[in-house]
Amino acid sequence: MDYQTHGVCSKNISFDIKDGKVYNVHFTGGCNGNLQGIGKLVEGMPVEEVITRVEGIKCGPKATSCPDQLAQALKEAVER
Repeated sequence: MDYQTHGVCSKNISFDIKDGKVYNVHFTGGCNGNLQGIGKLVEGMPVEEVITRVEGIKCGPKATSCPDQLAQALKEAVER
């Protein structure tokens, strides 16, 4: 799935969900090293666990962050 982010430096998040688990997370734009790290950390993790862990994280004064945007993308994906 591809998700266009809102309010953060990254522009897009792509990922796969297989058997309720998150795989192949890739952020376009943003802080490359940190975002690669997030992708590796959540690889193979259940969707709901990722959402619980990263939803609500803020980046400085912003109301959201790249991890929070990942949570929003995953929530949208499971609602479909």
